[in-house]
Amino acid sequence: MQHGRFFHAASTLKNGKVLVTGGSFNSTYPFRTAELYDPSTGNWTNTSSMHFPRFFHAASLLMNGKVLITGGTVDEHVGMATAELYDPTTGNWTITGSMQDARIAHTASVLPNGKVLITGGLMSEYALDTCELYDPTTGNWTKTTRMHDARMLHTASILPNGKVLVTGGPYDNQHGLKTSEIYDPSTGNWTKTGNMQVGRFSHTASLLMNGEVLVTGGTFDFVYGMASAELYNPRTGNWTITGSMQDARCYYTASLLPNGKVLVTGGTMDGYTTMASTELYDPSTGMWTNATNMHVKRAYHAASMLTNGDVLVTTGGSEIDGPSNTAELYNSSTETFTPCDSIKNLHTSHKTFMLTNGKISAIGESNPKTINDRQLH
Repeated sequence: MQHGRFFHAASTLKNGKVLVTGGSFNSTYPFRTAELYDPSTGNWTNTSSMHFPRFFHAASLLMNGKVLITGGTVDEHVGMATAELYDPTTGNWTITGSMQDARIAHTASVLPNGKVLITGGLMSEYALDTCELYDPTTGNWTKTTRMHDARMLHTASILPNGKVLVTGGPYDNQHGLKTSEIYDPSTGNWTKTGNMQVGRFSHTASLLMNGEVLVTGGTFDFVYGMASAELYNPRTGNWTITGSMQDARCYYTASLLPNGKVLVTGGTMDGYTTMASTELYDPSTGMWTNATNMHVKRAYHAASMLTNGDVLVTTGGSEIDGPSNTAELYNSSTETFTPCDSIKNLHTSHKTFMLTNGKISAIGESNPKTINDRQLH
């Protein structure tokens, strides 16, 4: 990639490529640039730049194959309301309707009806409880019911029944929430469900093949990472503790592999110490095992599941050394990492998406110092 970046986005497109977007080299240099990774060649190519530079934004692969980019920030303090669409068939960006609330560190979930649900995030100083829906057929946003708790740096998971589970976030902009709640698209209402055993934010949530949701790691206090993990059962609405990771970590990635295991990569345990370590969670045993280390230590990075079952890990880095413009592939069959062509732009904390043409797009930023947990409260 051309730029190292933090807090970018990466999306696997329907064509198998990966789109990487935005991110920042530092808090004064956010990126508009976007790049595509083609798994068939292993090469990165530039695609058109977004209309607005941004990092800590959200990227959603729509049912029509386009990618919706929402919110983010240019200065780590004030959120953005603007949204834009990437068309993989033309490689161009177009402005679409702006959200009703500016926000960063929010979630974006594509519902079974094709609409996109945006939840929470940070507007300027405080977390939001507001939610809104994007309709791709009109390009317009409408408000939906507020959550019971204001949240940012939380997770949102679409359950097998089409409802959305949100978990965690800092309850006073400083300490992790235990609460979780469920959004029902058919009614537009939120209902409280069981509390997690541990309050957390900057964690991950993975929908397992048995329909349960695995929540791992994160932080409680903007300082130290956590190793604990727990499972949510949608049938009972309850949480149960499962095996803890070998390493405490936040700002890492978690990917559900074709064999049903979950791969976690990198992250940081204290905001400064970045890791190359990876682990595998086996739902059949509830245990974690150490996996092969990545070639580069990285946090604030992105991981994209390719159509062949491999995982593309892109950029990220550390606050001390800055972002890396490298990427590597995890082979789920051999359980090994292989370096791939350097990314043209350094990105950290970006997001990746697979496009309809099979390429992957990266959207993101480059310097992890642009935003970290301690700077968000």
